[in-house]
Amino acid sequence: MENIGLPSESVRHSRTIERIVAGQATSDGAGVKLTRVLNQSLQHRLDPFLMLDAFGSDDPGDYIAGFPDHPHRGFETITYMISGKMRHRDSAGHEGLLESGGVQWMTAGRGVIHSEIPEQEKGVMEGFQLWLNLLSQDKMAPPWYRDFSAADLPRFVTQEGVVVTVIAGESHGVTGAVTRESTNPLYLDLQLPEDTHFKQQLPADNNAFLYAYRGTLEIVGTHVPVQRMAILENSPETDGVDIKALTNARLLLIAGRPLHETIVQYGPFVMNTREEILQAFEDMKEGRLV
Repeated sequence: MENIGLPSESVRHSRTIERIVAGQATSDGAGVKLTRVLNQSLQHRLDPFLMLDAFGSDDPGDYIAGFPDHPHRGFETITYMISGKMRHRDSAGHEGLLESGGVQWMTAGRGVIHSEIPEQEKGVMEGFQLWLNLLSQDKMAPPWYRDFSAADLPRFVTQEGVVVTVIAGESHGVTGAVTRESTNPLYLDLQLPEDTHFKQQLPADNNAFLYAYRGTLEIVGTHVPVQRMAILENSPETDGVDIKALTNARLLLIAGRPLHETIVQYGPFVMNTREEILQAFEDMKEGRLV
């Protein structure tokens, strides 16, 4: 822990909840069962975020086949492991092991082919993958990635005992593992004891949401049940969000600056025009993706 007993940020006018969303059960990769919390229908509302998948099971049949070789172009992926082990390999020769509490941040840029395969045959595998869009001028940038172990991620504890992991952005003066100028992403994992509050300042023009994956929350009188996403309303009068835990709770709080650009997605490619999508498929076919 970097800091213990930090005073809560000042939030005078908290955002309220615009709507609560239940994710859709689906599968991806070689049949990995997951919940798609943020899907394509919400991409413009939650710009610059494109997708959020939650996976969690103690049945190896739900996850053991993993995600064999697959391509990406035009965005970033952030994989956060709550529990389990996942081996990453990609076409640039990179390899790493993502373990409990760790994060992999990957910029697909102009193209990468990679695989994510569990390195466990039993036990719980739980985590999240978030897709973050790139500016049109950055979509063909060279691929990049970095693995962060749990010990690499900045953490602090508030005076009320809320444990905060800062994956991206800044909270209470603590800067996260990754920052991005164009999208200004905030990505926090929060552990709130029952009846405690957590306050986070948010720019009024940034889109924001949270996902409760343990326990029950309340924001300005509205309950957020477990395994639900709450989209926070945008209002120029607000300066942040005030979250109360009705039980012991864990949640992701995610926010970012919208890009206000056209979004054209086809499977693993996210570009700005249909022609760019067709080019991505042509490049993959001809071996030019990477």
